[in-house]
Amino acid sequence: MTNDPGGAVPTISDVARAAGVSPSTVSYVLSGRRPISAQTRARVQAAIAELGFHPHAGARALASSRTNVLALVVPLRVDVNVPVIMQFVTAVVTAARAHNHDVLLLTKDEGTAGLERVAHSTMVDALIVMDVERDDLRLPALRGLRQPSVLIGLPDGAPGITCVDLDFAGAGAQALRHLHGHGHRQVALVGPSPAVYQRGTGYAGRFLSGFTEVSAELSLRTVAHPCEPSAAGVRDCLARIDADLPGATALVVHNEEALLPLLADLRADGRRVPQDLSVVAVCPRDVAVGMPVRLTSVDIPAHEVGTMAVEAAMGLLDGRSVAETTLLPPTLVERDSCGRPGAGSEISSSHC
Repeated sequence: MTNDPGGAVPTISDVARAAGVSPSTVSYVLSGRRPISAQTRARVQAAIAELGFHPHAGARALASSRTNVLALVVPLRVDVNVPVIMQFVTAVVTAARAHNHDVLLLTKDEGTAGLERVAHSTMVDALIVMDVERDDLRLPALRGLRQPSVLIGLPDGAPGITCVDLDFAGAGAQALRHLHGHGHRQVALVGPSPAVYQRGTGYAGRFLSGFTEVSAELSLRTVAHPCEPSAAGVRDCLARIDADLPGATALVVHNEEALLPLLADLRADGRRVPQDLSVVAVCPRDVAVGMPVRLTSVDIPAHEVGTMAVEAAMGLLDGRSVAETTLLPPTLVERDSCGRPGAGSEISSSHC
C-alpha cells in the first residue's frame, strides 16, 4: 500500500493498521518516550516509509516535549565577513538536520531580549550563540534559560556554559612559530578591524595573546595593528607597520577580507610573496587557495566547529555529560606564501 498523492493524507491510525500495532505504539516509536522492541520499531518504520507518513510537527512536539528546532545567534554586521559566517551557519544547519532538527536564525542585534523571547515561547530546544565577547553581556540571561546553550567562542573566566571553538591562542602561536622556523625574526600582525577589538570579541584577543606570548618567548621583534578590510584600510595598516617595524620580513594576517586588497597593494608596490615578504593567513581553506598566491594558512574549521556545537547541544538535551570547553587544535597548511627572509624585504612606505 502506497500513499496516493491525490488522495487522503495518511494518518497515525493508517500507520498503526499497516504495521499491526496500536496508534499509541506508533506514537512511542516517533517520540522515543517508551522502549519499543527492535522488531516492532522496524515494522512501524516500514509502514511509515510505505505510506509516506509525515507526523505533524506540532503534535510531535507535544508528544516529545521538544520542538525539534535549534536557535542559532549569528553576527550580521557591516564589519563581519558574511561568507565565513555562513560557513558556520551551513555547518550548524547540516548537523542539526542529521538530528532531525531545524534551525531558527537570530541576529546578535536582538541581544538578551531576543534570546529570552524565543526561549520563553518554547520555540526552540537549545541555543547556539556565535560572536562571543570576552565579557559577554548575554551570559547571565543564557544561564537563566530553561533550554541549554552552547557558545561558539570562549568568554573570559568560567562561563558555566558549554563552549566550543578553534584554539585561537594556539593559532596565533602556531603562525608565528612557523615563520620563525623559516628564519623570520621581524613579523607584523595584520589584525581584524578596530571595532572587533573594541567590542572585546574573544577570538581576536585570544589570537593576539598567543602571538604576543610566542613573540616574547622567541625574542622576536613584532608589532600588531588592527586593519579596516578595505584598500584604504590596508594602506594605512601597512604604513603603520612600516613606521613601527621597518625591517619586517613577514606578515600574519588575521583578517580574511583584508587579504585580497593587501596582496594587491604589495603587488602594486613591487613586493613579491614570498620572495620579498612571507605571509601566513588565518582563514578558511577555500579563501587561502583562492588568492592570487596560494597562501600558507591556519584553517578556520567552520564545518568542524559548527558540527561540534550541534553535537554538544544534542548531548545536553539527551542528558549526557558534555565537556564545558572544547577547543579544536589549529592546523597550519604550508602552501606558496612562505620562504626565508630575502634582501630588502622590508615594507616600504612608498606605496602608501
